[in-house]
Amino acid sequence: MTKVEMTVNGKSVSGDVEGRTLLVQFLRDGLGLTGTHVGCDTSQCGACVVHVNGVAVKSCTMLALEADGADVSTIEGQAAPDGTLNVIQQAFQDHHGLQCGFCTPGMVMSAAALLKDNPKPTEAEIRHYLEGNICRCTGYHNIVKAIMAASGQDVGAVAAE
Repeated sequence: MTKVEMTVNGKSVSGDVEGRTLLVQFLRDGLGLTGTHVGCDTSQCGACVVHVNGVAVKSCTMLALEADGADVSTIEGQAAPDGTLNVIQQAFQDHHGLQCGFCTPGMVMSAAALLKDNPKPTEAEIRHYLEGNICRCTGYHNIVKAIMAASGQDVGAVAAE
């Protein structure tokens, strides 16, 4: 066992992990932050996306030891302390960008990374960016609308696919 220390959602945390412990396992099992989902165990679905030092990563592909000393942000850290949703979360709610909700944490975290780097993405840029996230329920249309809305753009022009 090795001790890891990191900042998760603005709070210093630590724990003992085996060398093979994935970041997603540490977050879920070690810290009880179960909003980060394990969907495929093969790095294909994107349900486990978190931000590590400001970069979106699939936490099922990163060892907890690799995040030692890092600043990690999860879906639990996106809303305000009083529970008020952030602009992306609110847009997902307003534009029905979720159904079963399983992929939603990863989609929101991916959207946040996209909008940080590209505050006004086109529909095509959003669809391209989300290629690493799988949703089995929505067909992506409302997810794209939600991200467009969160960026302050008109959602009326989003094409149905």
